[in-house]
Amino acid sequence: MRVTDATLPPPAAIVARALDCQRGGRAVVAGLDLDVPKGSLVGLFGSNGSGKTTLLQTLAGNLPPGAGDLQLLGGSPREARTRVGYVAQAMPEGAFGGLCAAAFVGAAWHGERWGVGLFNTRTRRDAVERALDGVGALHLARRPMEALSGGERQRVCIAQALVNQGELLLLDEPLANLDPGAQQGVLALVARLCRTQGLTVLLSAHDVNALLPVMDRMIYLAGGRGRIGTVDAIVNPEQLSALYGTPMRVLRHDGYVFIHPAHGFMAEGSVHCGHDHANAA
Repeated sequence: MRVTDATLPPPAAIVARALDCQRGGRAVVAGLDLDVPKGSLVGLFGSNGSGKTTLLQTLAGNLPPGAGDLQLLGGSPREARTRVGYVAQAMPEGAFGGLCAAAFVGAAWHGERWGVGLFNTRTRRDAVERALDGVGALHLARRPMEALSGGERQRVCIAQALVNQGELLLLDEPLANLDPGAQQGVLALVARLCRTQGLTVLLSAHDVNALLPVMDRMIYLAGGRGRIGTVDAIVNPEQLSALYGTPMRVLRHDGYVFIHPAHGFMAEGSVHCGHDHANAA
């Protein structure tokens, strides 16, 4: 009988040491250290151009890692690739190609993202139904992708990323262009996948506040560097000032967090929701 030591930390889904994430031969994020436990929901934040998409694409295997070490799900990125699901920030023009939701999900079965003969086996049909049912979208199976709402489409894209029973889900700005209700639905979905299926989710977003109720920890990128930890450990003047290379201040008001440069910081108690770093990440 196998005995589990409850004092041991949970196994890691992502381990990075001094990792450089590069694009076009240039390191966008350098010297990154990460420890992401399996089954955790991690928010990824940073200003535009800070490297959020580059990091996600590196983890997904779409970009080669630079210097440093990277392990995913206990092995090399190549070994783990079939167990990693990735949903891009924007689908390319014509990506849906007139497909219904079931066909779109089935196109990624066993990595054959745009394969033919999508439903030639019972195994594939079962995988597609399981993936759609897992995200609460089985009723959308025969509807055209172009006819779905933003929130429905995002659920189907997540189903496609998980059709091969992935263990690590990478979501690039899944809340973008969704109304508040649809955003809450997507967040509730990924939180449920973490809690009930042990799925590890890394989700990039512009607004730190939207993820406060659901994320276990966060990664914050700035100035070509990154930090991981709880919200309290990262969103504080010391950590953010070190990342940005300039003095930063943090305002907490009514359960919300606002991040600003220290110079010109508004009076204590005032709330500014426009163009702050938390909402431009």
